[in-house]
Amino acid sequence: MGGDGRRALSGLHAAIIMDGNGRWAVARGKSRTAGHLAGADAVRRTVEAAPDHGIDILTLYAFSSDNWRRPPEEVGALMRLLRRYLMAETGRCVENGVRIQVIGRRDRLASSLVREIESAERATSRGEKLWLRIAIDYSARDAILRAALRLRTSLPPGDAAGDSGSQGSQGSQGASPEGRAPHPGAPISREEFSRLVAECPEERAHDVDLLIRTGGEKRLSDFLLWECAYAELIFTERMWPDFGAADLEAAVLEFRHRERRFGTVPAAAAARAAAAGSATSATPATIAISAVRDGGRGAHPDAEIAALAMP
Repeated sequence: MGGDGRRALSGLHAAIIMDGNGRWAVARGKSRTAGHLAGADAVRRTVEAAPDHGIDILTLYAFSSDNWRRPPEEVGALMRLLRRYLMAETGRCVENGVRIQVIGRRDRLASSLVREIESAERATSRGEKLWLRIAIDYSARDAILRAALRLRTSLPPGDAAGDSGSQGSQGSQGASPEGRAPHPGAPISREEFSRLVAECPEERAHDVDLLIRTGGEKRLSDFLLWECAYAELIFTERMWPDFGAADLEAAVLEFRHRERRFGTVPAAAAARAAAAGSATSATPATIAISAVRDGGRGAHPDAEIAALAMP
């Protein structure tokens, strides 16, 4: 448990680009708004199923910064739907241990939606079963740009001079415990910069393990570009309103069968090299194998050394 009562996060971070609502509706002779309403049901199904498949962080791409270019009627319908979703689902999330966090800009959202976001975040802040992150008015390139600007100016996140009027998801956040970026010119680690990108000094979601995009398109669309550096990508033809627990299970199963090397040699080759050499000490190869088998995080290398020493 952390200082606020939350457990340490050790499961998968899955991110989903929820694409295909409009095309799903048009194919059925319905309005695009009807497609978004059906998509909200798919969100509910996915949130309920995620913990059963080892997912403890789920980030959903609800509305990109580029989506403001859509027809005003559709944008308005989406914003109303987002507000209604939060109003309807917050109580269910509290009961099921789901913590809600909205990432992205808030300065361009209606005040009524911002109030609903803040209320949902407060009410669910103690949730430990699933961390549900919803990206609204989100752009990964803008998030990276804001982080670089704060690094250059040593301004805390949320400062108007550093963000050019663009607020992040949390007010005064940054790389250091004090919420301030490192001094200009000072060395900075990837972890520190990741905290600047995430705009969260106290706790940030670990990098994405699995990214799913529905609807048949095969691109990232400015979503979590920094966090997806080593994500496994799965693209499905299924439209988002039809996505369900079985689809999520299939995606996680595909993920489990992939070999994640993180720049190292393949696990089979590493195992042969380690077996031919020394199986009594922690070598880079055995550590790499441990990382791959554990999804890239946390298994103790001694367990892999013991396995390699067996006939």
